[in-house]
Amino acid sequence: MDSENFGTMTEEYFFELSGEHPTMPAAEALACICAESDMRESEVKYVSGPGYVTAQFDERIAEGIAERIALTQKIGKYLGSFDAGDVSFEDIVIPEGTFAVRPRRFRGMMQNVDSQDLARKLGKHLSKNNEVSLNDPDIEVRVFMSDKIHIFLSCFDIDRSSFEDRKVGERPFFSPISLHPKYARASVNLTRVKKGDVVIDPFCGTGGIVMEAAVMGMKVIASDLDERMVTGCLENMEHYGLKIHDSDVLDIGDVPGRFGDADAVVTDPPYGRSTHTAGEDVKSIHLRALSSVNGCLKNGGRAAIVLPYEVDTDSMTKEHMFTQRVHGSLCRHYHVFAKR
Repeated sequence: MDSENFGTMTEEYFFELSGEHPTMPAAEALACICAESDMRESEVKYVSGPGYVTAQFDERIAEGIAERIALTQKIGKYLGSFDAGDVSFEDIVIPEGTFAVRPRRFRGMMQNVDSQDLARKLGKHLSKNNEVSLNDPDIEVRVFMSDKIHIFLSCFDIDRSSFEDRKVGERPFFSPISLHPKYARASVNLTRVKKGDVVIDPFCGTGGIVMEAAVMGMKVIASDLDERMVTGCLENMEHYGLKIHDSDVLDIGDVPGRFGDADAVVTDPPYGRSTHTAGEDVKSIHLRALSSVNGCLKNGGRAAIVLPYEVDTDSMTKEHMFTQRVHGSLCRHYHVFAKR
């Protein structure tokens, strides 16, 4: 999109986040806005709170954001926010059409507020100009109860069921050690890549990350030290009707020379006991991977790397790190690095 024309159709949108992680969904929402608008993070006017983000951007990119985002449930046009003791719906106006009011309380917040009474009062106000249709409304008005009472018109329901169709057990070739598709998708989004950009996964495994990038329209490249994984990844890509741009059986140190100048590297390197490492210690692989990933990236490119511990590197700037407890002592640390 031409940045000189950006803002001519600016709207304020509300992201109703999934709540599956305390900070990653909001960061993914912001990354998707930046990717679709070509804005820098500092240029986006946004507010985040428990379970939500509000942000201003050109309405022409809203559908593109909705098609790619993973850790959000709904996106809609923001109508206003109120403190629990100071609720007034007089300025809330909706377009023509039938409507229904749907309240949601985020993680038990605002227990002292009756959500159904709130919905009835808002519905009474809106029914002055619009008819109610609880079963098949033209307009869904959402009441999101968090740090405040937030009102928005639901415009996009995120189809998260599609991730279940591509999860590990549904693939013809699979390994139990694999990211859930929604987190693989979120990792890709955190690098802010666009359709047509080149995304490399140098530890492709069964292909969970490259599948999500391919679904979003990126040119995907898969490699792995284990030939069985590359073969299985290609089998999974074919099963889902997805196109692979290139692939090879490679050690991580050879990847930059074979596949340089990528827009993003997104990967989940091996760290389990059952992974194939040719006898090399996994921490040694991770250290070599950080150097090689930097060598794969274009200037300004980003890498999303999942590891069982937090790391830093002199070659790249760490923009984000999100920790996710998996089971027992195992935690995943989702790093986002930018090439300096």
